[in-house]
Amino acid sequence: MNHWRDFAVPPMRHEALYGDRVVRCFAERPASLHAMFERARSTRAQHDAVVCEGRRWSYPETGEAADRLAGAFAAAGIAAGERVLMLMGNRPEFLFVLLALQRLGAIAVPVGVREQRPGLAYIAQQCGAKAIVFDDALADRLPDGTEAQSLALRFAASKLAAMADAAPPPPPAAAVRETDVAVILYTSGTTGHPKGALLTHLSIAHSVLHFQACMGLQPGDRSALAVPASHVTGLIAIIAAMWQVGGTVVVVSEFKAEPFVRLMASERVSHTLMVPAMYQLCLLCEAFGREDLSAWRIGGYGGAPMPVATIDALRERLPGLTLVNAYGATETTSPATMMPAGLTRAHADSVGVALPAAEIRVMDDEGREVAPGETGELWIGGPMVVPGYWATPEATAASFTAGFWHSGDLGAIDAQGFVRIFDRKKDMLNRGGFKIYSVEVENVLMAWPGVAEAAVVGKPCAVLGERVHAFLYAPGITPDDAALRRHCAERLADYKVPESFIWSAAPLPRNANGKLMKRVLRAQL
Repeated sequence: MNHWRDFAVPPMRHEALYGDRVVRCFAERPASLHAMFERARSTRAQHDAVVCEGRRWSYPETGEAADRLAGAFAAAGIAAGERVLMLMGNRPEFLFVLLALQRLGAIAVPVGVREQRPGLAYIAQQCGAKAIVFDDALADRLPDGTEAQSLALRFAASKLAAMADAAPPPPPAAAVRETDVAVILYTSGTTGHPKGALLTHLSIAHSVLHFQACMGLQPGDRSALAVPASHVTGLIAIIAAMWQVGGTVVVVSEFKAEPFVRLMASERVSHTLMVPAMYQLCLLCEAFGREDLSAWRIGGYGGAPMPVATIDALRERLPGLTLVNAYGATETTSPATMMPAGLTRAHADSVGVALPAAEIRVMDDEGREVAPGETGELWIGGPMVVPGYWATPEATAASFTAGFWHSGDLGAIDAQGFVRIFDRKKDMLNRGGFKIYSVEVENVLMAWPGVAEAAVVGKPCAVLGERVHAFLYAPGITPDDAALRRHCAERLADYKVPESFIWSAAPLPRNANGKLMKRVLRAQL
């Protein structure tokens, strides 16, 4: 069943990509991430590209800021193919730096501002990053030369304007192939170390074309960047999508429901993507019933189910708002499924249907496709699926088969094509849309002197879905939640730090094969 036949989906054709894939592609597509912006720069010259806290940058002004930064970076020695970490929160400079790196053909490596020093050191060393651009307030997290030997250049955000003013003219825009890597985004790994997913210009182009066609994005759209710019949703679904259609990115430095709702009204925002908890917080704030939100046309969401009560409340308060559920991952360069407009309420338990260029198969443990309606692991293919992970061939081989990414999510596809997610095959938590692999947290807990066993599970939460809870067996030591939490906070992003602990007097439960029985532990919560 073709759920997208009434949408403005561009013509498609099959193409051979990355050596071993034959996939449906959009026949006409942007050549690169930089090309998306440049087209909007020439056709939308009088329009806002970026808005933040009352300041506005038109497309020419944004391009000029990025060009001057490109000149500064080139003069410092950053060239095509170099990896540059971006430890930056939601601010206009994030967009300027991203554009500057794309002009040079360099590879941007955005990192969430919650990441701590050990994680930054690992990422910098693993991808061989030559430089890092960082928010001044995060300077104390930067690894030193012994922790990340390749990290030769460090640029504080507060110095970028002065650097750009003193820089020579930028070099001509680098010639890139669409299969070249534009961005590396690190995802949590089952081994405890993150993996660098390779977002190519081609994968990004297909994701933004999916958003444009299936959400009906238009040149006048104004999108609120309320999720992290360093996350695949903020980077692709909002920043890149607005560049593709010549829209406006309204930067939200920090999400707080009351000022966010006021901003949505004052800036006449028409589009955003958030996690369901953020919508619920908006509904609860006083401004939601007072402000004029009639411009808000598209409300995308993902990362967790949207309660039916929230869907109904939003429909009653904002009848002009179309809610669109979407499902994807870093490895799929954002969406793989989307709910066609108008069907969200009727299929509230579904994450939508496969997007036009996506192919989703439900497979059993032996790699055989199961019948419609039966449960298995979702394998996702298509031109938006990344070719693999940076310098980790064994992880790439384990996670991809003939171009299909093994999602680790257990789900089913019904006869009408609607996809449902039931559980996670991987041992992973979902805290308000942030995915957390328990093994990464368990490794940090096991480093605490005296801890013999550690098991991390999700504690149900009505707002966030799950919170991080740890079971510990540490015979002979006095439990100290506060000290152990500080230990974790120094080594993990804050959303990964356990919020509660249970110290067991006996070894944690295991089955006959010695495997930890987390099902038993979850039942205790």
